[in-house]
Amino acid sequence: MKPPYEITSLILKLITSISEKIGQVNAVYLVKQSPQLRKQNRIKTIHSSLQIEGNTLTEEQITAIIENKRVLAPQKDIAEVLNALDVYDKLKTFKPHSEKSFLEAHQILMKDLVENSGSYRKNSVGIVKGSKLAHLAPPAENLSFLMKDLFNYVKNKEELTLIKACVFHYEMEFIHPFLDGNGRMGRLWQTVILMNEYPVFEFLPIETIISATQENYYKALSISDKQGKSTVFVEYMLDVIDKALFELLKFNNRILTDNDRLDYFISLGKKEFKRNDYMNVFKDISSATASRDLKKGIDLNLLEKVGDKNKTIYLINNNHK
Repeated sequence: MKPPYEITSLILKLITSISEKIGQVNAVYLVKQSPQLRKQNRIKTIHSSLQIEGNTLTEEQITAIIENKRVLAPQKDIAEVLNALDVYDKLKTFKPHSEKSFLEAHQILMKDLVENSGSYRKNSVGIVKGSKLAHLAPPAENLSFLMKDLFNYVKNKEELTLIKACVFHYEMEFIHPFLDGNGRMGRLWQTVILMNEYPVFEFLPIETIISATQENYYKALSISDKQGKSTVFVEYMLDVIDKALFELLKFNNRILTDNDRLDYFISLGKKEFKRNDYMNVFKDISSATASRDLKKGIDLNLLEKVGDKNKTIYLINNNHK
């Protein structure tokens, strides 16, 4: 059964805008970002997603944990970060339409944080805001078929992936299948669904914008609950995705340094190449700039040069520090 939502003019406008931006991302080599940028975005994603759930660690502390440095912080907060790092490292292994894969992700994400991580709740739960019951989740005995229905919806190839990911996010939050970790799993699985069709979403820190607009995030969830359909949440979420893509493109439109270009080109994994290959990636630089970049790469021991003049071939030095 298809979850209830309406296609509004705002949804159509946002899908058009997002599709155009994804085209630009593909055109300007941003799908495969440099290792440094990927690492930064991964840290931003984890920091923002956990911050929404009350984690106190900063981006600097998360970076220190990645680098195996000692961090003074509550053990629970550190465990949340370690679990999130583990689950995001495994992003490509998760299958968006697989309930088993979904439960495996929850098991990793909530390891040592809740009992029975990777299993649906056995009790009834409600979400309390202040002194009021904001949301009463469906009974535990309904979870099995509700989640199976939801994953059958994910398999629906007639549904646009951009909408499907947002609808899944909302419906999963509504069903609230776990005792804890529902918000994290909603945001994570939205990414899993999106990146299955659009690789750029693996490293797009959507959570950063959700965290910055947290009040609107919960408001969109609440309105959708009251209306009995996810339309408002889909509008909110598509706007977040559109803004995240805009930020990525804006970042790319800054003036790239020679180090930025070398870092990115090396990340493409070419074993050997000519100057023209380099210029085909960076179409807005002159041959003189390309030659200067490549000379710097040799000076920094990033590249090795073989041959001379028009027979010159450059090799990536995999032993550079």
